[in-house]
Amino acid sequence: MRLRVKETDLRIVNMWTRMPFRYGIATLTALPHLFARVTLDVDGRVTSGVAADGLAPKWFTKVPDASLEKEVWEMISVIQAACDHAETAGSVSSLFELWQLIYGAQEAWGKQQGYPPLLWHFGVTLVERAAIDAFCRAQEMTFAEAVRQNSLGIRLGDLHQDLSGREISELLPAKPSERIRARHTVGLTDPLTDKEIAHGERVDDGLPQSLESCIHRYGLTHFKIKLPDKSDKAIDRLRNAATLIESCCPDFAFTVDGNEFFKEVEAFREFWDALKADSTVRTFLEKGLLFVEQPWHRDVALSEAVATALSRWEERPPIIIDESDGEVQSLPRALECGYVGTSHKNCKGVFKGLANAALIAHCREREPRSRWQLSGEDLANVGPVALLQDLTVDAVLGLEHVERNGHHYFAGLSAMPESLQEAVLSRHGDLYHRHETKEAAFPTLTIQEGRIHLESLLKAPFGYGIDLDLSPFTPVKEWRFESLHLM
Repeated sequence: MRLRVKETDLRIVNMWTRMPFRYGIATLTALPHLFARVTLDVDGRVTSGVAADGLAPKWFTKVPDASLEKEVWEMISVIQAACDHAETAGSVSSLFELWQLIYGAQEAWGKQQGYPPLLWHFGVTLVERAAIDAFCRAQEMTFAEAVRQNSLGIRLGDLHQDLSGREISELLPAKPSERIRARHTVGLTDPLTDKEIAHGERVDDGLPQSLESCIHRYGLTHFKIKLPDKSDKAIDRLRNAATLIESCCPDFAFTVDGNEFFKEVEAFREFWDALKADSTVRTFLEKGLLFVEQPWHRDVALSEAVATALSRWEERPPIIIDESDGEVQSLPRALECGYVGTSHKNCKGVFKGLANAALIAHCREREPRSRWQLSGEDLANVGPVALLQDLTVDAVLGLEHVERNGHHYFAGLSAMPESLQEAVLSRHGDLYHRHETKEAAFPTLTIQEGRIHLESLLKAPFGYGIDLDLSPFTPVKEWRFESLHLM
């Protein structure tokens, strides 16, 4: 087999949230949503594939003083660079080999620019996902089939030495999940009950706003609770969440997100001990906590100091990395430090995610009693492409639940052209349903009894099963930051 990238195209549509989403040091109210098209020649058959993502500031780089405009243009620049590297990569024998070439060129370029790995790798992931989509369409196979048969040409030993000689099919589930639980995000400023919503902050679009309303509307049982950085505020937040969740869900589970607020293990340990000193919070944690996500800032999270301190904290909760998972070798380093796993997001890479899942499975084989974790997390993903591809990979990885928040902070597919909305409803009626208000009607995500149905995604080449016309969206060279009206 020979394949090469013929051309790429980047387009943007602006999106505004239906309610603010505070995550860590940022509060999201609007962002550009970028589509990347890659045209691939596979043994003379030319096919195009698409990937997409919201360009969320203050996640890929957590620099408080950097302007939102600067961060958005940095994200666009790394995506454009990855497209350039893809177009000059030449002819290769597998999609995995193409990814390796783009990754290596982007890494060298990113270091020259002074960009952190999580940022420069983001560009690679957009090209990677679009190329996977094009490849699956050219080969007339689904993503699950491509992974299971290793048509992508993955060599696990190239990524993790411990997996030398192992095949991806040995370490991933034999069949993808057809349903997955939604783990609902409780943002730092999200109201827990309807009574907490101030009159001027109430969203009048018929979709649930408070945690209480979301539980009743979607039948939720799994949650991700973002914690503030002060223990007294975190205790109040968890106590109030516990009261609500336990009254609505006799059988529940949750994760907590530390949002990189801490620079030292001891500081977080004191914070954690303060939480457990409250009897209500302690009972809540003991009953339903799955893991803690990235409490330490990425600058120190994989340091020797953290590794040493974790080795001395025998009663620590299970902790995973998220923002620290910027490179191929991030997970092995994290496991050495004492973490129990990492998160998967497509914006951190599909090939890397597959390899990480294989490594976690390998660890479970060796130490089945340990608490190894591969979680599914979100970056406020929405359709018609990003969410669907993300869920498809989650299904192939065999994840039982995944953080979902894009449908909560954005009004479904209302930002998309009506023809596109209709096409998604027609092709993915198990995933979306029409939501009608006095002013408008648009597709929004379907969650029933806390679960999302994935059957139509798994039958598509890679997530979405429609012919996607990008012409209504703005070419990236013509887009202006001012169009977001954030000033």
